[in-house]
Amino acid sequence: MTDPDPTTPRPDPYASAPNPYSRETPAAALRAPEGTDPYTLWIWLIVALPVVQTLPIFFIDWSSFIDASLADPTGLGAYSVLFSPAYLVLIAFGWIGTGLMFWFAYLDWRELQRRGVPQPFHWAWIFLTLAVSYAVYTIGRSVVVKRRTGRGSAPMWITIATIVAGFGVGIWITVVIFQGLFDVLSTTSFGP
Repeated sequence: MTDPDPTTPRPDPYASAPNPYSRETPAAALRAPEGTDPYTLWIWLIVALPVVQTLPIFFIDWSSFIDASLADPTGLGAYSVLFSPAYLVLIAFGWIGTGLMFWFAYLDWRELQRRGVPQPFHWAWIFLTLAVSYAVYTIGRSVVVKRRTGRGSAPMWITIATIVAGFGVGIWITVVIFQGLFDVLSTTSFGP
């Protein structure tokens, strides 16, 4: 066998394959079938659950909490709120609702696949609820579904609105607590 002439050009084995990194090669369009409904029952339940979870906070008796905190010289009265029924329901709703969100995200992902949405936002992103917020899943899912179907961003905007409203409620509760605290302190005599 003779060695090939080193000056003869060799055929490029990759010449027939398109270069996936070139600008001339368009990305494969991941599109759902025309008319695919991007909204499932499960995404709406995920969006609604945080609102339902926080409703018991409006039933906590903040004035009793302030009175118990100031009346107890040991400072243990501040823990009285931890045993109020509304607070216990708030904690229970939080754990149960978080578990339901995990399940609903899986059902949402599975339903989107069944409807023909290619590579929907993976349901496991909902686990970031434990570290960041449920918004990671709802916003990511909305962005991906909009790219695949052409619509479907309503859950994202409702999630953003509920987060903004949650900040408003947090500020309102803080104002109520401090107003009650200042009212009690203004009528309290600190002299002998």
